[in-house]
Amino acid sequence: MEKIEKNLKRFYSNKTVLITGHTGFKGSWLSKILIDFGSKVIGYSLSPNTEPNLFKLLELEDKMISIIGDIRDFEKLKNVVDKYKPDIIFHLAAQALVRDSYENPKYTYETNILGTVNLLETIRTSDYCRSLVNVTTDKVYKNNEWHWGYRENDQLDGYDPYSNSKSCSDIITQSYIRSFFGNKKTSISIMRAGNVIGGGDFSKDRIIPDCIKAAVSNSRIEIRNPHSIRPYQHVLEPLFVYIFVAYKQYYDKKYADTYNVGPEDQDCVKTGNLVDIFCKKYGNDLIWLNKSDNGPHEANFLKLDCSKIKSNLLWKPLLNIEKAVELTIEWVKIWQTERFRLGEFTSFQIENYFSIFEPTILENYDYE
Repeated sequence: MEKIEKNLKRFYSNKTVLITGHTGFKGSWLSKILIDFGSKVIGYSLSPNTEPNLFKLLELEDKMISIIGDIRDFEKLKNVVDKYKPDIIFHLAAQALVRDSYENPKYTYETNILGTVNLLETIRTSDYCRSLVNVTTDKVYKNNEWHWGYRENDQLDGYDPYSNSKSCSDIITQSYIRSFFGNKKTSISIMRAGNVIGGGDFSKDRIIPDCIKAAVSNSRIEIRNPHSIRPYQHVLEPLFVYIFVAYKQYYDKKYADTYNVGPEDQDCVKTGNLVDIFCKKYGNDLIWLNKSDNGPHEANFLKLDCSKIKSNLLWKPLLNIEKAVELTIEWVKIWQTERFRLGEFTSFQIENYFSIFEPTILENYDYE
């Protein structure tokens, strides 16, 4: 029987890890975590689509093998997987914006559905990968505007093209698991995470980046849907769950499953409340305005029930919403004033979170 490594950093320090979507916000944070852990990190993604962007700010291209490629290009993706033979894969590549999905639904469906199929095909026909985590979204569920959290066995039927395409990615992954991976050594999990915030997100049509732009330009913050409720969480919360699930299922397939990852109920707040917290902690007398624009349909109320992952993996959120905003603002202010320290400060935030995360979760397991 293979010896179980009981330390996350040591486990990842000798692993080859492929991250699709590594140039995005979450992908860049995940790349930085695994680089700091000593992994050989391979990235496969389109070029960053914002300026500035976290990938370049952290100079990640110099610290990993970064391959610019389209997830829809099966041959190129397969060549990368066959060449580097990753032990672990995190699938984050996606067209991830709701409003963009209304403007270009064909591209959204191709990227989020065909991209998932392409990746699953590469590992179905090889024996390199031991652990795969497919990151979908909290928006995969049919939204009934319930005032309680959606559970993993609730109906999948995202409304808009982005949410719907991620529902399809989720269902396709489940089909591949049942059809092809029952007797293979590869373990596959699906992670449905809530809305993430954190330093380095410069995407359009996201509330915290909009707040940051307004703060930097000393202008008023405009909010489209101040009364919408979302499961906001700091980006480190789901990312550390992803690396933990990949680690656990690497050794034991019983941990491979579909999991919601979100904050505690009290931290699922209205967007207006989130901006209130941002304004209070940022300072400079920031104010916000309700600028509802009658744009395309978006859910008003969305929460996740995370009982399953709390029970199966003994996980719990470590950061409340105020701390999540505080960490985001600390990063933003370093970016504004001491940009040369961004890599060091990002590692500092990762290490501080890890120092709480690892003893909190690993000490609960009996490895004998």
